[in-house]
Amino acid sequence: MGSCDPKTVTIHELTLTSPPEDIEEARTLLLEYGGWVIAQPGAGRFCFGSLQKEAENLPAGYLEQDGGCMMARADREPAGFVAWRTIPPPAVPDALVAAPSRTAWELKRLWVRNQARGLGLGRILTEAVIERARNAARQSIYLDTAPQSMGAAYRMYLSLGFVPCDRYNDNPVEGLAYLVKHL
Repeated sequence: MGSCDPKTVTIHELTLTSPPEDIEEARTLLLEYGGWVIAQPGAGRFCFGSLQKEAENLPAGYLEQDGGCMMARADREPAGFVAWRTIPPPAVPDALVAAPSRTAWELKRLWVRNQARGLGLGRILTEAVIERARNAARQSIYLDTAPQSMGAAYRMYLSLGFVPCDRYNDNPVEGLAYLVKHL
C-alpha cells in the first residue's frame, strides 16, 4: 500500500489456542510498552521484571484473572496491544486505595506502535474492551494512566466517557490519573 492508502486494521483476542507466533508478537508488543514506560520521567518505580513475567505468561495470566488480551494489526503487521482483568484486592490495605466492586475490570497495557499511531487503534482496542465488559455484565472499567507522558491516551479515555476517580490500586508510578467508566 502507498503512504496515502488507508491501512487495513484487524484486532483479535488471544486465547490459549492462539498460534504461537501471535502470542510471541503480543509478548513483543507488551515488552515494547514496558520499555517505553520505564523511559518516562516518574516511572522509576515501574517493575519491568514483573512485566517480563506477565509477558511470559500471555495470555493465561489475564485469562486466569477473568480477563484477556487483544492484539491489533495494521496491514497484517502487529501494531497494538491491550489487556484487561478483574481488579484484584489491594496487596496492602491502604486508606488511600478505594476498593472497586468485583464486577469491575481494569484496562491494562494499552500500547500502539509509533508507526501505527493516528489510525485510531487505541480507541478501537479500548472500545473492544468496553464491549466485552458489557457482554460480561461488568459494571465498570478502571484504569490508571500518566497524563504527562500519555496525553493522547488520557484525552481519548475522557472522550470515551471515563471520568476521574479515587486511587484504586497500589501502582508505585508517580503522576498517575485514575479513571473509571461506569457501564
